[in-house]
Amino acid sequence: MRFILLAVFVMMSSVASGAEMIKLPQPKYDSQFSIEKTLLERRSVRNYKDEALTLAEVSQLLWAAQGITDKANGLRTAPSAGALYPLETYLVAGKVTGLPSGLYKYKPRGHELEKIADGDKRAELSKAALGQSSVKEAPVVIALSAVYARITGKYGDRGIRYTDMETGHVGENVALQAVALGLGTVMVGAFNDDAVKKVLGLPAEEEPLYLIPVGKK
Repeated sequence: MRFILLAVFVMMSSVASGAEMIKLPQPKYDSQFSIEKTLLERRSVRNYKDEALTLAEVSQLLWAAQGITDKANGLRTAPSAGALYPLETYLVAGKVTGLPSGLYKYKPRGHELEKIADGDKRAELSKAALGQSSVKEAPVVIALSAVYARITGKYGDRGIRYTDMETGHVGENVALQAVALGLGTVMVGAFNDDAVKKVLGLPAEEEPLYLIPVGKK
């Protein structure tokens, strides 16, 4: 029965470009875990159990990162200068119940994943991140990249600073949501930019900023 329910959540449809879209479970907007407790218990966790995450947990983490909180205006969980949202969010999935291993791009508007590539990319990403084991061992890695041109057109070079600030907001959202879910995570900024860009298949205008491994502690 549980498998059937997961299969219902992982419904794929084709868009005009032919990309596979995977609808995520609806995120929860309330819990018994207080924000104060998440702040108290947040720590960097680099070692994880060899257990898969559920699709519901992945859904909640991605919503915390960049989910839509005001559908009329497209506003998200993290503040963005001018509401220009220069960040893109990717999911490197290795072990997620009901989701094949692969590289996915999060689409906030539909709260869904766009499949970018098949196969487990964690080992490649770990190598690009100077061999950090947390990137290889975590069941998923959330990767953040920036399209600076979206924001520098309005704010000039100051937009670069605003984007980097926004990345911090998103990272903290993910870290606190992970704590509320009983998961561990760590913020990874040490990596070879070009190598990470290649693993994630980023277009020329996107720059990688953050890798966030998440797993059960």
